[in-house]
Amino acid sequence: MQYLAGKAVLLGAISCALVLPLLAPSLLAAPDDIQASTPSEFSKLSKPSADVRMTPEYAQAVGRMAYIWGWPLVNMHNRRATITQAPQPSLMHGVIPVAPMNRLAMLTGYIKPTESFIACPNQDVAYGLGYFALDENPAVIQVPDFGDRFWVYALYDARTDQFGKVGKPYGTKPGFYLLVGPNWKGEPPKGITGVIRSNTEFANVVPRIFMDDTDEDRAAIQPLISKILAYPLSEFDGKMKTFDYSKLPTLGDAADTSGGETQWVVPEKFFDQLGEVMDNVPPLPGEEAMYAQFRQLLAVAEKDPAIKKALTQAAIDTDKSVIKQFLQWEHNGVPAGNGWNRSKNNAQWGVDYFDRTGTARSNLLDNRPAETQYFYTDDDSEGKKLKGDSLYAVTFPKGQLPPVKGFWSLTLYNDKHLFHQNDLDRFSLGTKNKTLKYNPDGSLTLYAGAKSPGEDKKSNWLPAPDGDFSLYIRAYWGKEGILDGSWQPPKVVKIK
Repeated sequence: MQYLAGKAVLLGAISCALVLPLLAPSLLAAPDDIQASTPSEFSKLSKPSADVRMTPEYAQAVGRMAYIWGWPLVNMHNRRATITQAPQPSLMHGVIPVAPMNRLAMLTGYIKPTESFIACPNQDVAYGLGYFALDENPAVIQVPDFGDRFWVYALYDARTDQFGKVGKPYGTKPGFYLLVGPNWKGEPPKGITGVIRSNTEFANVVPRIFMDDTDEDRAAIQPLISKILAYPLSEFDGKMKTFDYSKLPTLGDAADTSGGETQWVVPEKFFDQLGEVMDNVPPLPGEEAMYAQFRQLLAVAEKDPAIKKALTQAAIDTDKSVIKQFLQWEHNGVPAGNGWNRSKNNAQWGVDYFDRTGTARSNLLDNRPAETQYFYTDDDSEGKKLKGDSLYAVTFPKGQLPPVKGFWSLTLYNDKHLFHQNDLDRFSLGTKNKTLKYNPDGSLTLYAGAKSPGEDKKSNWLPAPDGDFSLYIRAYWGKEGILDGSWQPPKVVKIK
């Protein structure tokens, strides 16, 4: 029986082998691929619904990320909304240059130490400031001939990313530049030198013009400053206009700097503003899903008071537990050697949300790396916090000053990242200073502390508060050692 069964199987196999070649080719072809069930295009994906029964815990989990991601954008949104209320170019609190929308204002010298508009200001440049709404009307920005002087117009979009390349490092020619939004399709009129397109309808222009700390250079820079203007395209006539910024009126009383930088992001209002911000700032590649989650969150909160309450609490908690921690320099950028950190991806953040939000809180409006590299520390060479009741030395060996084509400086800030007001009215030292004393071996030692290092070293001393403080090096238009990270800041050595 087993033999007969085996023979039957063998005959069946032989029959199949003979018959299969005679079948139609279509019956022998490989089966069709079954199309993947998940579309590869975002527009075809299922979207989150606003009708879900969301729990407060889920809302808070997503809300925390929304707060971290959106903090820099809401920050910029609120600054523009406030600053552009100025009826004319003015000085807010007698300190900050402000102007109406699509215009800018300039300082005629260093920013005053009483400023609290922005953390980590510097006293190396004459600043300008202007905010723009480019959804409909372009604006003209004037660039005078700065000669050999270092200058740069940093242009920021709503995400705090820089766009355009306008300044000494780029060889920008004097002239008139048309600032336009992402959807502008017009033709620039005759006389326009170039067109600069923002990534968002929002634009922020911050001119920085280097100035030596001498009376002679303060006088020499004034004719240049008077030609730094911005105005709507409708006012363009091809002629270089001037404005006397020395006569700017003052708006408001002196600001209170005791609380640190002005609070531009209010946690309790954040989720009331986030939707409008996202409406005006299109998602970057890959951010579409994130936008969808955040919009669902806002839609559910609008209908459910419990979810809205949970979101508000998430913003308050995240501000304290996450955002506040960015005032510690160890959480900014990457290690740079000798206890310092250096900025990372500055002003070209892309989807680097950690560094974008960290910088927005600690030192907003960095220049991109090709323009400036930043180094900062809260600690001495032994890893201990810098304290004003001690004296510290920062020694640059001969030939090892920050390698730059522009300029460098060492600035001291208090624990709130603002200037420490002092009797010397001195907040930074560097290229701008003509009275620095070098050591006999050609090295340069700068001192930081609440008490003077002595009369013979006073010109090299940065006065500090009694409590915590930090140090900050700027290297404008860095050379190779700055750009590739091979140059390291010197140790901060406690000497007394």
